[in-house]
Amino acid sequence: MVNPHPKRSAARVLLSSVFGPYSQDDEFGSRVINPMELYHNQVTRAQGSFSVRRFHRSWGILMIQENISAPSTTLDFPTREAFARELRAHHYDIVGISSIIVNVRKAAEMCRMARKLSPHSTIVLGGHVTAIPGIEHLVDADHFVKGEGIRWMREYLGEDASAPIRHPALSSGFGLRVMGVKIPDGTDTSATIIASMGCPLGCNFCTTSAFFGGKGKIVNLYATGEELFGVMAEAEAARNVKTFFIMDENFLLQKPRAMDLLSRMKAAGKSWAFNIFSSANAIRKYSYEELVDLGISSIWLGLESPGSGYSKLDGADTLRMARDLRGHGIVLLGSTIIGLEHHTPENILDEIEHAVSHETDMHQFMLYTPMPGTPLHRDMAGQGRLLDVDLADTHGQHAFNFQHAAISREDSTKFLDLAFGRDFERNGPSLFRVCRTTFQGWMRYKDHPDLRIRERVHRESRLLRHAYAAVLWAIEHRLRHSNRQVALQVRALRKEMECEFGLLTAAAGRLLGPVLWWTSLREEKRLARGQTYEPATVIGHRNWAEG
Repeated sequence: MVNPHPKRSAARVLLSSVFGPYSQDDEFGSRVINPMELYHNQVTRAQGSFSVRRFHRSWGILMIQENISAPSTTLDFPTREAFARELRAHHYDIVGISSIIVNVRKAAEMCRMARKLSPHSTIVLGGHVTAIPGIEHLVDADHFVKGEGIRWMREYLGEDASAPIRHPALSSGFGLRVMGVKIPDGTDTSATIIASMGCPLGCNFCTTSAFFGGKGKIVNLYATGEELFGVMAEAEAARNVKTFFIMDENFLLQKPRAMDLLSRMKAAGKSWAFNIFSSANAIRKYSYEELVDLGISSIWLGLESPGSGYSKLDGADTLRMARDLRGHGIVLLGSTIIGLEHHTPENILDEIEHAVSHETDMHQFMLYTPMPGTPLHRDMAGQGRLLDVDLADTHGQHAFNFQHAAISREDSTKFLDLAFGRDFERNGPSLFRVCRTTFQGWMRYKDHPDLRIRERVHRESRLLRHAYAAVLWAIEHRLRHSNRQVALQVRALRKEMECEFGLLTAAAGRLLGPVLWWTSLREEKRLARGQTYEPATVIGHRNWAEG
């Protein structure tokens, strides 16, 4: 229990993410290899100009702002100059900074700046950075909030910590860039819903599970389907959306909640679509018909090695599951860990090939990484196997931060790069794969007797008739010399779509395809010259009056 701030709800609050730029090597821990782009960073980074480029807001500070009555400002993706300017321009009683572990030096610098420019302010540090052992000696803050921050901030402001959680209208992302073309932010109309935090399965490497209580624990913001339905209905009305990215580490694990949500959707005739995270053992609780009925559009699925022994796999035939999910039009983003304890230079190539053979629409590869606060980190520290690696380089996308029994730190980088490269070589650009799975869903469900399902499938397939036809034309012609096997697959899909949708689709491919062919080549040259992308600073006020 924290003692409330003297001004309680009258305190003026600044909530900020760490400063950029993020995709360059600098003294504060930014790294070119670790940009502020989830997909390009961890999923499609080997795909060149075909990589999906997109930014996501710092949802944690936006959730806290929505759930306090104090006058507040959110400063997302600031520069150092913007942060300093905000501190000089307004009197803030509380400065809250949210950071992940790799950005600890940025968090420390922002606390230093706040002490200098706003010495009367109380400094609060939150986010995964607080899991670092001894963080109190690395960063000059007054309070360190470990775990869920809404309740803590409410208590600090003297407000009702147990009041219902209000969900802000959160976009799923912004700044989408595809094949060298920036897509207007209003084009992709989807909303993020944060349903819970943590995962009860508690894999030993999982920072999220560890941060929110560990194995067997979960922080449910919305514990029932009725509550979720209400939040989604509000988002639909406020933002005119029918597609939701549900931020829940294992959404399908709580089946009663999911099925209650489905019954509410059916009663209201909602044809909503959901992009979710799930584990294989949770998916097995449902029939594919139930998943389609529920509106599951895409699943981010852990596909660790069969030899890993993680309970989330629970003996599932993941190869068959992946094939069946795609056959029902459910886009699949697989996630595989490279460098598990049983991996060796002799077996890891087969392990990578096994992962790639799932033919997921996208595939995340991450190094086995003991992150501070996780059981894996404690075990490695106890065994004396942690290496002296800068925290800024402890992110799973570069090299090991521990002594592996069979694989060197240098070779871990090579195997990670090999995994990304092999996935792209064998399966082609994710843009093609997503199109293929979406088309499978269209062919299977376009005439479904349930109007809700039919509406969703028609809505999700609308881009197949023009934009995706152009994308496929460009990919086919870009790859016909460098990867003929994939190019032929792309061509076959394009011809199927032209037969299904007719002359308009054929014309779109031939007219717009050359344009994307040119923009993607231009983007390839930009990337070769070191072009990177940064999110713009976003400022938001609530309960605010200048003064």
